[in-house]
Amino acid sequence: MRVSVICTVLNEKEAIGRLLDSLAAQTRPPDEVVIVDGGSTDGTQAAILGYAGRLPLKLSEARGANISRGRNLAVRRSTGEVIASTDAGVWLEPQWLEHLLEPLAALPAEERRRSCRAVAGFFQADPRTTFELALGATTLPMADEIKPDRFLPSSRSVAFTRVAFEASGGYPEWLDYCEDLIFDFRVLDRCGPFAWAPQAVAHFRPRPTLGSFFKQYYRYARGDGKADLWRKRHAIRYGTYLVALPLLLLLTLLHHPAWSLALLAGMAAYCRRPVLRLRRQWAGYGWPQRLAALLLIPVIRATGDVAKMLGYPAGWRWRLANRHRPELRWREELDRGGEYG
Repeated sequence: MRVSVICTVLNEKEAIGRLLDSLAAQTRPPDEVVIVDGGSTDGTQAAILGYAGRLPLKLSEARGANISRGRNLAVRRSTGEVIASTDAGVWLEPQWLEHLLEPLAALPAEERRRSCRAVAGFFQADPRTTFELALGATTLPMADEIKPDRFLPSSRSVAFTRVAFEASGGYPEWLDYCEDLIFDFRVLDRCGPFAWAPQAVAHFRPRPTLGSFFKQYYRYARGDGKADLWRKRHAIRYGTYLVALPLLLLLTLLHHPAWSLALLAGMAAYCRRPVLRLRRQWAGYGWPQRLAALLLIPVIRATGDVAKMLGYPAGWRWRLANRHRPELRWREELDRGGEYG
């Protein structure tokens, strides 16, 4: 089985070494590593070429290309019958590729070449600060929370046959964020559920500040609006913050302070899962850092929600201004229903 690992980069000089070191240490080495640079100006390409003696590299530049276009170009410049995708800002467990390929390796060679299959790997936070610890616990699920038949993998840890890529139509180049979700939906529709490889883990550092996290989630929600994703989730969020929360505050102030108990209970329920994750991840941190991380969880949740509520209508404005573009009707191509279909 010939396997190509693909990746896009843009000004990743400081981080690219971690990824390339981890690729060079794989128990199942990739047959080629295909990297597309979107036009780095910080010496990223020179840093990559420094690994030419350790990895079978193919490096090309597509100045100005977004992530989707970069990934599509990388796939088309690859030669593997199976493509594994990752990101520049991660490092990979030594058995990442081996585990990611296990569901495909069991197939006979001829069947594998003709099959429409994809495999979902996993990802974990690699925090360096108390804030990053809290952010990872707040925003990232743990492996035992995943429902494999519904899991939509990040393209920092995923593998697919070339047939599956062609059947999906590739990554949507009109979308700057949430592009891997549209790819996932199309793969689900054409090929069925992703095989689940929870031990194929990519580690990445969460955003280091509240401001950078806000910008990230604003862009994610703007991508949701552009692609018309998760209407119900966004509607519930608006209803909670614009109707339910003000109503509870008003009842507390005008009628009886006991209503504040309902407000506190709602906040506790909203933060329960991040707190449970944090307790499983805070080994090695002292109690002052643990307490600080606990206090940061509601702040992070509220910040992320505000970012989403601002980003989603921005995406919809773009969608309405571009409503005649045929690619916006992507969901009409899908056979599956549901919230995302």
